[in-house]
Amino acid sequence: MIGRLQGLLAAKNPPQVLIDCHGVGYEVDVPMSTFYNLPALGESVSLLTHFVVREDAQILYGFATPGERDAFRQLIKISGVGPRTALSVLSGMGVDDLAQAITLQEVGRLKKVPGIGPKTAERLLLELKGKLGSDIGVRTGATSDAQADILQALVALGYSDKEAALALKALPAGVGVSEGIKLALKALAK
Repeated sequence: MIGRLQGLLAAKNPPQVLIDCHGVGYEVDVPMSTFYNLPALGESVSLLTHFVVREDAQILYGFATPGERDAFRQLIKISGVGPRTALSVLSGMGVDDLAQAITLQEVGRLKKVPGIGPKTAERLLLELKGKLGSDIGVRTGATSDAQADILQALVALGYSDKEAALALKALPAGVGVSEGIKLALKALAK
């Protein structure tokens, strides 16, 4: 398995790059988040990779960060989500945005990604809950769990995702679930 490539950036043709590693050129498909952060042609580049072998092709996928590669690997484990769809998801939203969407169970954010319909978005949220979304909870602390619970309660009461998200932004940091729901309902009643 090829885990990392380091060499000179020989060509950039979105979403593919060519990396010259001591005279051997590797074609690597990358998400746009990685593509935008690549150095100029001829400069040194290092990418983490994921190698896919199929009957008709052997394809390398490259990533600038371990988080991107981990998210890609979690995405391709889901039934019906292949490497191209996973690249599309990572190109359409960053890893932090994806983790937040999963934590807050925001179907609408995933449906905005080209190639992701309502059923696939719901499957992504279901399959990745607790896997990818939990990472953001570790970074932002316990408030992320409370905010997710408040958001779900507001949506269950009939408010739209947008209304509930706006009400969440108005809440003080570190507010508990029950107090947060009360404050959010007061804000939404105005």
